[in-house]
Amino acid sequence: MNQNDPPTEHILACLSSSPSNAKIVRTAATMAKAFGGTFTALYVRTPDSDQMGKEDCRRLQQHIRMAEQAGADISTIYGDDIPQQIAEFARISGITKIVLGRSSVHRRHFWSGPSLTEKLTMTAPNLDIYIIPDASAENGYGSGRKLFTRPLLPSVRDLLITAGILSCITLIGFFFLQLDFARYNIIMLYMLGVLFTALCTSGYTCGVLGSVASVALYNFFMTEPYLTFHAYDPGYQVTFALMLTSAIITCTLTTRLKDHAKMSAQAAFRTKILFDTNQLLQRAKSEEEILSQTASQLMKLLNRSLIVYPEQNGDLGSEQVFEIDGEVPCNIFSAPEERDAANWTFANKKRSGAGTDSYPDAKGLYLALRTGGGVFGVIGIDLSEKPLDAFENSVLLSILGEGALAIENRRNALEKEQAALQARNEELRANLLRTISHDLRTPLTSISGNASNLLSNGETLDTETRNKICTDIFDDAQWLIGLVENLLSITRIEDGRMNLQISPQLMDEMIEEALHHVNRKSCEHTITTQYGDEILLVNVDARLIMQVVVNLVDNAIKYTPVGSVIQISAYRKDHQVVVDVADNGPGIPDRAKAQVFEMFYTGQSRIADSHRSLGLGLPLCRAILTAHGGTLTLRDNIPNGSVFSFALPQSEVNIHE
Repeated sequence: MNQNDPPTEHILACLSSSPSNAKIVRTAATMAKAFGGTFTALYVRTPDSDQMGKEDCRRLQQHIRMAEQAGADISTIYGDDIPQQIAEFARISGITKIVLGRSSVHRRHFWSGPSLTEKLTMTAPNLDIYIIPDASAENGYGSGRKLFTRPLLPSVRDLLITAGILSCITLIGFFFLQLDFARYNIIMLYMLGVLFTALCTSGYTCGVLGSVASVALYNFFMTEPYLTFHAYDPGYQVTFALMLTSAIITCTLTTRLKDHAKMSAQAAFRTKILFDTNQLLQRAKSEEEILSQTASQLMKLLNRSLIVYPEQNGDLGSEQVFEIDGEVPCNIFSAPEERDAANWTFANKKRSGAGTDSYPDAKGLYLALRTGGGVFGVIGIDLSEKPLDAFENSVLLSILGEGALAIENRRNALEKEQAALQARNEELRANLLRTISHDLRTPLTSISGNASNLLSNGETLDTETRNKICTDIFDDAQWLIGLVENLLSITRIEDGRMNLQISPQLMDEMIEEALHHVNRKSCEHTITTQYGDEILLVNVDARLIMQVVVNLVDNAIKYTPVGSVIQISAYRKDHQVVVDVADNGPGIPDRAKAQVFEMFYTGQSRIADSHRSLGLGLPLCRAILTAHGGTLTLRDNIPNGSVFSFALPQSEVNIHE
């Protein structure tokens, strides 16, 4: 079969506590490997599963771990009819082959019902069923459901409850007898008592005892001759027999219904936990939050204390303990073997600790939070009191898988963001080199040519011509200096190397000082300022904010005709100091407004005598303002022109007397 082809076979192994179930698991794993198919291990949890002994629980957990190590997907379902549950699961999951055990013990009686294997064959005739001989009849998967699989000796509490219910029923029966109520009413009263006994006690024993006792009490107290177990009416014998049979059936059905209701409630609770886990992990913002949410959901599921070891730089980091009721029993996670077990799990990607072959003396069970991409941490679970049952183990693995997948997805997303950022930086570098090679050639050529002209013909040139050449050289040099400063500033900001010298500054003073450093062509425009009567104080780096003002004013000078009016106004608005740089030039088209803050964007239309530009001024202004917690926006000026507006958080004015 081609390795790229999807698996065509899906092998299902049925798990149980039978000693020979290990052979079934190994056989199914071998078949899955031979067929190149997938492998699933299924455990059907019945109402009697909670009553398994410690040894049976231990063997079942061992078989589950064996299936996990063989690469099986572990599934647990609830049900009373085991063959029907297996057949339904096989149909939904696309199972093609089933491996299970069959007891070598023959039926004890001719009236015994069919075995699990026979029932499954009849229920799913189209499936390939492979039967492994099983010499353990009592513990086999198909041993069938027994009525009295629960402890025969009831607790003192259950006995007291049973005695109390029957006593109350008998007293009420005496009252009915005094009122000459019909006998069937009293019989139904005792049936009601049996029903209450089955509901309020555990197992079947008290229910059966209550059924027998109710018949005896009815005979002793409610039939003639009273206070004896004799009855004058021969029909009472039939009544007693029917009453006992009805009571036992009622008790059995009630107990079974109660067990099913309990299992349904547990299944609904654990399903909700899985759903909530998925939702919480999707909203998590960091790996620490993912681990915390995973641990919290496991605590809800298991009601046990946990310890989490996150992965840090290829090793386990500092642990975090999640406690039940504020304390960890006996501080079990502090023992040296606990950390050793966690390190072993991290290194080998397998479970260790309590109930395993690795570090079995540890009090906690340690499982790796992992995917195919690696191990993201280790979670330890307190098993000092009791082991996990099969369904808890299945849901536990699902939650761990969700947590590991969430961490992997987050890391992949971060890697994509870094790759995108790197690609953007490479694009910016390419644009910078391309723009520099194109636009810088002109001023450098102009400077070189003018300087050469002065050197060669300086003595023959008149004063006006020499001044014009020197002015051109000066303008080109100033443009290059401004470009270099902008490049250095924006590089430092993006690399996080910009050290802000924050101090209280008056906005109007910074604006006035900035106007002394604007383009010399400012004399060709009308620049006005407008300040309110309020003191406009901000905590900023004055040098950088002055650079913002200079860039905005220079931008207005470059892109507006000679004679345009540029108005600078500063005012207070909503605990912010706002500065507007407005012009009455041609304005900026709507389609270009979203791009003006992009690096290297210079627009499509320029006036004839404007200076060249690399499109760094506005991105630099925004970067500087963002570093100060401010904003930079663009809007249209009415009736024409543009307004660049930036806002900075206002600083409080402290008056010292």
